Amino acid sequence: MTRRDLLRGAGVFAGTAVLGRAAARPPALTRFPLATEVESLVPVHRIAAGRVIHRFFDTSPISPSGRYAALFRLPQETRTPRPGEAGEVVVVDLERGGERTVASSRGWEVQMGANVQWGRTDADLFFNDVDPADWTPFAVRLDPRTGDRQRLGGTVFTVSPDGALLTSYNLVASRLIQVGYGVVLPEERTRRNRGPVADDGIFVTDLASGRTRMIASIRDLWLQAVPRLEIPHAERCEFYCFQVRWNPQGTRLMTFLRWHDPTEPKGGPRRLTLLTLRGDGSDIRVAVSPAQYARGGHHPMWTPEGDELTLNLNVRDGTRALDLVRVRHDGAGLRSIHPVGSGHPSMHPRLPFLITDAYTHEPLARPDGRVPLRLIDLRDGSETALAWVPARRRDSASLSTEFRIDQHPVWAEGGRRIVFNGVHDDSRAV
Repeated sequence: MTRRDLLRGAGVFAGTAVLGRAAARPPALTRFPLATEVESLVPVHRIAAGRVIHRFFDTSPISPSGRYAALFRLPQETRTPRPGEAGEVVVVDLERGGERTVASSRGWEVQMGANVQWGRTDADLFFNDVDPADWTPFAVRLDPRTGDRQRLGGTVFTVSPDGALLTSYNLVASRLIQVGYGVVLPEERTRRNRGPVADDGIFVTDLASGRTRMIASIRDLWLQAVPRLEIPHAERCEFYCFQVRWNPQGTRLMTFLRWHDPTEPKGGPRRLTLLTLRGDGSDIRVAVSPAQYARGGHHPMWTPEGDELTLNLNVRDGTRALDLVRVRHDGAGLRSIHPVGSGHPSMHPRLPFLITDAYTHEPLARPDGRVPLRLIDLRDGSETALAWVPARRRDSASLSTEFRIDQHPVWAEGGRRIVFNGVHDDSRAV
């Protein structure tokens, strides 16, 4: 298939935005306004606006049937969330138009919202919340059609491909190493992990039984990784897991182990390594070493085959530039697949294409704050800017990076659509 074939007849939902052939249940695009603020080669439709985001570049906000999109509306977008402050879980009807607030949530941050995402069916919508009576974070399973709601024992960062498991790391503590992705509690309820602790790590909740268990602790990740992680003064460092996601086959997980030495000036550099492990917590492998990451890199994603990952990484001596690379889950076979990396890259689930965006500070962005939605043909390295997306509010220069507006382009409905975030009327949109 050529890029022309991929683009022919395409439609894109933006604000959150959508690209591709007609779905089995094609949404009525005419019910949503064209996003004229987006310069594009294909129609882009704004399906929601006003402090609203979709989650991330690894999970589609479109429901299994293709009819609904699940999003999160921030209560405000210029201030760090306060403990107990609630946002809204929003469901958009892509067939009939219109949106509906189906729940509120106190368990959110600016970049991921409440980690709203679908499970196996349109009756399985998951997100995080917090009980302000005792400041316990927990995941919710909601049927948005009936309102039936179940409080679960653990939290959710991602749902397994078969919809049977919720997977998470410590969404409260992790904001001590990077804000934006977890849950905000009062400071006295936010623990610090002194040393490679044995009581924090990667957690899985079995939806059939409702039980949550830790499959690998931070100490396990440190001691059992192959090759062994040599971390000077480990016992005086603070360690946190960050992000966790399944490969498409549901056989392996990836996660970051991140740490810093608070006894060093300004807390020392933030270090990290990319690890993979089996779903039971065994066979822990170093995919990208701390030394390699220290050169520069970000945003890994599983390839469709499930044994390798793509990411932006500095692999050329004498330059700070990032390539798009592939690497096996155990760190073998690291190689460049495109000489210009940026943003949040992921491969099409069936075709030899990759989609990514760019940060406003990266060279590919325009001075006016627009960033490209890049479609890269992995056969010959050619690329097309499908769209130029507004990625800055007027007051962005006065805000910290916690409030950046990332597009997080994600393949949806088997690669027939792309959904992404943008800006409309100086506010977040999808």
